Amino acid sequence: MAYILVSKFDDHLPLYRLNEIFARMGADIPDSTLVDWCGRAMRVLQPLIERIETVIMGSNLLHADDTPIRVLDRSLRDKGLGKGVKKGRIWKYVRDQRPWAGAAPPGAVYYFAPDWKEDHVHHHLRQTSGILQADGYKGYGKLYEPGADGASRFREAACWAHWRRDFHDIWTSNKSGIAREALDGIGGLYDIERDVAGQPADIRLAARQKHSKAKVEAFRVWAETQLTRIPGKGELAKAFRYGLSRWKSLCLFLEDGRVAMDNNAAERALRPIGIGRKNWLFAGADTGAETLARAMTIIETCKLNGIDPQAWLAGVLDRIHDHKINRPSCIPGIGRLLPPSPPRPPDGNRDPCVQHRLRRQIAR
Repeated sequence: MAYILVSKFDDHLPLYRLNEIFARMGADIPDSTLVDWCGRAMRVLQPLIERIETVIMGSNLLHADDTPIRVLDRSLRDKGLGKGVKKGRIWKYVRDQRPWAGAAPPGAVYYFAPDWKEDHVHHHLRQTSGILQADGYKGYGKLYEPGADGASRFREAACWAHWRRDFHDIWTSNKSGIAREALDGIGGLYDIERDVAGQPADIRLAARQKHSKAKVEAFRVWAETQLTRIPGKGELAKAFRYGLSRWKSLCLFLEDGRVAMDNNAAERALRPIGIGRKNWLFAGADTGAETLARAMTIIETCKLNGIDPQAWLAGVLDRIHDHKINRPSCIPGIGRLLPPSPPRPPDGNRDPCVQHRLRRQIAR
């Protein structure tokens, strides 16, 4: 079962290919049976998935992004509406404190939605607040608006990589000197970031204040100047306006050492979906897309923590039915089955609960 789940959702093998592989081994397992097994396995693992969701979505700093997937809808075909395939979305939220030496282990949560309505984002983040690093999707807009007390639930952190990508596309297409200068300016900021990667937030913030802040302000002045000299309807002007309209959010990394310059953590977490849909083309139904999201939550969280997802799934599926949900432990109940977090650095905070868990892992 663990092999099937990892082959399908991590190695991106369509189930009909797994059927052929098993047939060569002398085991005839129909596609429909494999589909049923994947769905049932996710239902068995649902308590663990919900625990991961609770922990990750409770973070006060999240990366967010989404991507489309095709979903088979037989009702559309029965009505004569095209080929019976609709477009759904996979949303993903990532907590990754490793760039600033944070204490919490990384993790990713994936959700499926049948459309791109902002209601889904508001539901996902209903119990979350803090800093949200995301793209310019308008559905996030209301989350940044001040409430009755004048405070916003989220502070927006924009993505320099998105802005850089616009200039890169222009440079690639017409070798614009202005676009090349923009790339060099943003690249200088990334050089500073590489030097402080993995350092505590206060060290990152001090380096940014000392080295990045002046460069960022100079880049803003230069960008505004260029915007007055180039055609207002061209792609280059559009690229400049994109970043300048988000300037405050682009500069949040200068105020908080935990904030990244870009949203690449979320984009990396979506890469497996992009690779997978080239192989399996579409999810079999809404239920299949939900199974995909749940499986990705577990598999990608394992991978972020340096854990072999197949070995972990095999171990958990073998013992989850015998697990007593109220079993006493410093990690209560079902949490004992969660992917273990990596060991803390020697100079990190020595949480007794974490240390106790690590000792048990070493003993096993």
